[in-house]
Amino acid sequence: MTDTTVFQSGNSQAVRLPKEFRFSSKTVEIFRRGDEVVLREKRRTMADVIRDLPDLGDDFPSDIVDAPPPPEPSWDDVK
Repeated sequence: MTDTTVFQSGNSQAVRLPKEFRFSSKTVEIFRRGDEVVLREKRRTMADVIRDLPDLGDDFPSDIVDAPPPPEPSWDDVK
């Protein structure tokens, strides 16, 4: 276990993270689990993933038509 310091930063309380605990992202989630305060890198949402998808490009076909679903079987045919 590693000890670190707690200090005031404006009106907020802050914790100095040692080098080995640095985050690679700029946003973290914070929550309580029992008597613990947990920090973890923010998980990407589906909206984040979709936003970051590359453009399909000009050569992507624009005239794709979905086929209709097959007809439902009739319950009259069930014996």
